[in-house]
Amino acid sequence: MARRIVVLGGGFGGLQAAIELERLLPREDEILLVSDQNFLLFTPLLPQIASSNIDPRHIVQTIREIRGKRRFRFRRDTVQSIDLPARRAILTTGIVDYDVLVIALGSRSNYFGINGAREHTWNFKTLEDAVVLRDHVLDMCEHADHTEEEAARRAMLTFVIVGGGYTGVELVTELSDFLFGYVARRYRGISAADIRLLVLEATPEILGGISEGLKEHARRRLDARSIEVRTSAKVTRCGEDFVEINGNEIIRSATIVWSAGVRANALVESLPGAHDRAGRAVVNSSLQLEGHPEVFVIGDSAASASAPAPQVAPVAMEQGEVAARNIAHFLRGEPMESYSYKNKGMLVSLGMDYAVVSIGRLQFSGYFAWLFWNAVHLYKLVGLKKQVQVAMDWMLGTVFPRDASILRRPPRCKICEAAAARAVAASRGGGDTQA
Repeated sequence: MARRIVVLGGGFGGLQAAIELERLLPREDEILLVSDQNFLLFTPLLPQIASSNIDPRHIVQTIREIRGKRRFRFRRDTVQSIDLPARRAILTTGIVDYDVLVIALGSRSNYFGINGAREHTWNFKTLEDAVVLRDHVLDMCEHADHTEEEAARRAMLTFVIVGGGYTGVELVTELSDFLFGYVARRYRGISAADIRLLVLEATPEILGGISEGLKEHARRRLDARSIEVRTSAKVTRCGEDFVEINGNEIIRSATIVWSAGVRANALVESLPGAHDRAGRAVVNSSLQLEGHPEVFVIGDSAASASAPAPQVAPVAMEQGEVAARNIAHFLRGEPMESYSYKNKGMLVSLGMDYAVVSIGRLQFSGYFAWLFWNAVHLYKLVGLKKQVQVAMDWMLGTVFPRDASILRRPPRCKICEAAAARAVAASRGGGDTQA
């Protein structure tokens, strides 16, 4: 009798689970992958979209292209709710019944209840987020180039990254390359001294999970690039043109990017059973949801007390493979295998020509670490076409300037509008006096 296995989420974990399930299950079993996007986003290269180093289309690959001749079905749809007792997923365009369910719905930004953070900061999780942020940064430079009011120009050219983890550090160094290497050279009204980049980290250190030696290398590199790193700097309030630190310090900025943490998808938070502080569903060692052995939860949606793991793409892919094998065991009535996280290393880019790498006892930094970082990420891109496109972007970027075209109309900026209004008022007042 044919069975239906439904995978919710087309990210690294969900896609890997679907591919592995096809290999393990009989042809008569139906495998359905559901995602609200029809592409896989290679998130490790997202910071390079914000810095105009890579074309946005080059880090996405359509799911149907990845599927190729594989038999699993794909449906672009949005999951509205999950009826666990009835074993059905309610989608925007209909209801899908399942025999086994894999939940890999990813995560969303975690604002920790901080006043104004959700409303007044720039999110950085999707391809659209990166493109919109890029256009906003360019828009600030365009305004600052002709704004004579010092306080307004300073706020336009102050870029704050909240969160000193891997994403935050890689993003700020990419922005540093772009702002100091391109903007300061080609915008005649902006000098390098006008640009201010800050990283705000609530804990006592940045880049948790790597050795103290490499952290020190990273701090020195950031200092050398004129990037301010503020540790034990907890954001307590955000406004349209400011961020408050530790309840007593205000920094004026038109660009506050939030990369301080993630929460589970809202649907995952609504699942029965235990959840961790980030809302992820607590699963057993086989990645099954408590009380529902037919439901497997993986990636950023899952938390395991026995095998805690970071929320990164390699972990999601490993869990996708383990979940697929356990589904095959489950359907055959065989013993399950346990998922065990093993740290395979960390790679952090610190901008052009520099990175830090930690793989077991092998730890190094500098130019060769950066070449290694590039090689690993190029290898992990899905498809030869995307590998060639990104490699060409990198090579052309060493010869030609980056593209500073604004692709869409940026949202309104309170600081820019106020400065323009004051400039107009001042010019009219001067004209009346002379008259």
